[in-house]
Amino acid sequence: MTRVLLFTGKGGVGKTTLAAATAAQLAADGRKALVVSTDPAHSLGDALGVPLDGRPSEVDSGLFAAQIDPRDLVDHAWHDLRGHLRTILAGAGVDELDAEELTVLPGVEELLALAEVHRLAHAGPWEAVVVDCGPTAETLRLLSLPEAFAGYLERLFPTHRRVVRGLLAGVAGTATVETWDATADALGRLAEHLDALRAMLTDQTSTSVRLVLTPERVVAAETRRTLTALALRGIRVDGVIANRLVPDAGAEFGESAAWLRTRRAEQDAVLADLRRSAELTGVGEGAMRVVDHRAAEPVGVPALLDVAAQLYEGADPLSGVESSAAPMLEVTGGGRGAEAEYTLRIALPLGDDTALDLARVGDELAVTVDGRRRLVALPPLLRRCVVTGAEMDETGLAVSFRPDPNLWMR
Repeated sequence: MTRVLLFTGKGGVGKTTLAAATAAQLAADGRKALVVSTDPAHSLGDALGVPLDGRPSEVDSGLFAAQIDPRDLVDHAWHDLRGHLRTILAGAGVDELDAEELTVLPGVEELLALAEVHRLAHAGPWEAVVVDCGPTAETLRLLSLPEAFAGYLERLFPTHRRVVRGLLAGVAGTATVETWDATADALGRLAEHLDALRAMLTDQTSTSVRLVLTPERVVAAETRRTLTALALRGIRVDGVIANRLVPDAGAEFGESAAWLRTRRAEQDAVLADLRRSAELTGVGEGAMRVVDHRAAEPVGVPALLDVAAQLYEGADPLSGVESSAAPMLEVTGGGRGAEAEYTLRIALPLGDDTALDLARVGDELAVTVDGRRRLVALPPLLRRCVVTGAEMDETGLAVSFRPDPNLWMR
């Protein structure tokens, strides 16, 4: 099974360099590795010192690289499906202009880029695919798209309608049974792709995220929120990399020594706090790696291998820290009849300043953390219960339930 590593971090922290260095080290160790960028900044080629396009090309022995162009994917992969959707919507009475607008879905470029990563991971001979993602805000949106699109697709064209050939042909007016069959096929393939993407992202054995930061409090605060957001989505983080750590000040630094000591002390304090946040997510002890600030920008494979030597210190770049997180959901409690009491534990790393909101939506619990929302399906035991309270601490949420008297008697 191909190993997939996703590198992300706040813009400008050096994630592209570290992703490229990781892939270069894998290739130097005798493994075929592909480093691919979904970042619109298109800086992967600059880091490797070679021009890149959307097709994987061999940069060095065993090292392949590609720069995905989402716009090109939209022009090709999305074009046919948009045509099918426009036909169905227009036939159902939706104005032609409205049908055109409805099929221009926000995020489709990023979704297709992620789908291309999935395709490359399964189509090539590589043992590992290292992905240089966009900045964290864009990456979190990217990683939530498969689930969001799947929900959109199910509401627009439910599965039970897609599997019945020609069922909506009459509703679609001018659309023929053949047109609907073609559309149903296209929608079915899209649904399968979305399921495959979600499975890839949440596969705890083959896919993981490595967060890159510089040791600054603003950047570390964003990293802590990212750790929580990824835990909320069930996506594994197997490492945190602190880049551009200033050197320890010695006598050779002269008058600059005091400034360097102060700066290094601040960085060490930030890293100590961040290690604790990382451990709360189950990333575990030893999750933090550091890379020194270099005088010269590392460009090209030899310079990237020098970075990788410090980053991994001879360890296997694929052997990230194993997750030891508690189960995402755990139900405890019990009792007799309507007097029973249950607690749903949702394991999430939460800070004192975390903005949290909970809402019951049918058989799901809508959990919103720092503006990022996810619907969590309630276990069957709790679907006939009502929420009676909730508490939070640094390790997660504890939501209290009691049987709903109106449902219990049915």
